[in-house]
Amino acid sequence: MPKILPLATPELITLANGLRLLVTPMPYARSVSASIYVAAGSRFEATPEEGGLSHFLEHLLFKGTERRPKPLDISMEIDRIGGNINAATNREMTVYYAKVTPEYLGGAIDILGDMIRNSMLPEHEIERERDVILEELAAVEDSPTEQVGVLLDETLWPGQPHGRDIAGTEESVEAMTAEAIRAYYHRQYVPNATVVSIAGAVDPSEVREMVGRAFEDWRAGDPLPLVPNRPGTGHPLVTVHDKETEQVHLSFGLHGVASNDDDRYAFDLLSVILGEGMSSRLFARLREELALCYDIHSYMATLHDCGMFGVYAGVDPERAVEAAREIAKELARACIPVGADELERAKAVSRSRTQLRLEDTRSVSALYGSQAILNLPMKTPEETLARSAAVTIEEAARVAARVIRGSALHIAAVGPVDAAALQSAVVFEP
Repeated sequence: MPKILPLATPELITLANGLRLLVTPMPYARSVSASIYVAAGSRFEATPEEGGLSHFLEHLLFKGTERRPKPLDISMEIDRIGGNINAATNREMTVYYAKVTPEYLGGAIDILGDMIRNSMLPEHEIERERDVILEELAAVEDSPTEQVGVLLDETLWPGQPHGRDIAGTEESVEAMTAEAIRAYYHRQYVPNATVVSIAGAVDPSEVREMVGRAFEDWRAGDPLPLVPNRPGTGHPLVTVHDKETEQVHLSFGLHGVASNDDDRYAFDLLSVILGEGMSSRLFARLREELALCYDIHSYMATLHDCGMFGVYAGVDPERAVEAAREIAKELARACIPVGADELERAKAVSRSRTQLRLEDTRSVSALYGSQAILNLPMKTPEETLARSAAVTIEEAARVAARVIRGSALHIAAVGPVDAAALQSAVVFEP
């Protein structure tokens, strides 16, 4: 078996203005990825009226700068060097990234830096993009699988920024003013709330010079902090959006663990055992044995000071209550210690996922950049894999008891199902 070389530990450089630069050389790579993370996301939007502000701004940064005044100027320039560019907003960060061949890294950094620092946000582009985002929100309304995910977040974290759709609501997007967007841009997009992560076939000294040219004269600011989590009441909640669909889309949620919680390693493996893959408990029981659904899976999300564990299933309306009852039973059964074979399979799945991602320079730049912007301890993949491999049956059982016994089961559903019938059918007694 060939020896797998460990991924290099990134070099961390902090500029005088507070911007952090991470450089991870990958000599075997044929590309280089630049990811720029900004502490901006739905958890920085304190009120419902601000909902979607970070996401709206992310769209607008592609609409022109002083040096590249038209959207086409940006896209043509990245196309000219054969690269690709994109962005994403989530609850706790916004990331802008480009992937190019090594000789064009300087150009990619220049484009990204110009967008982040010098976007003009003209009125006509704001109005044009407002319509685009409203169409994006309408697409979610037409997608029950996405809609039920948003509904579950609202059920788990009612009245909190991380319980809202990251893109906002139709009302918040329509009412958002150009002045509010520009004020947020100038407040939040500052070097001391930014991380630049570069990974690939690069020379760290050359990268330092490129990033210095693009960012050294950027003035530090006073960015907004994220809104802290308010713990829930502990009472189970069922939320149903009655809609004429061919399936009932069910999502079950439990409050999970935070991104800096050491229990996340054991809970990640527990999620694999419960519902990630065709050999998982939920798949084996709900699909293979009972034929109650086509798609069923589990997932977890970790945030700065909280987290969640979710299960999704799409089921026939006539069997929705039965499916909900069986899902609750499987979740309750998670508190019974897992078998040694189950745990080893979960470790193999987790290990392979991590290693396969490390072939991609974009994934590596994201691995380290996302840790830095969240102020998490900088862990190499080898350290993460070693911690996951060390999880014991006893630890998995303890974490299952902590999360599944320690949190009320919340349910969201989209489709023709009665909320009272759903709630009465699910007696969740771990």
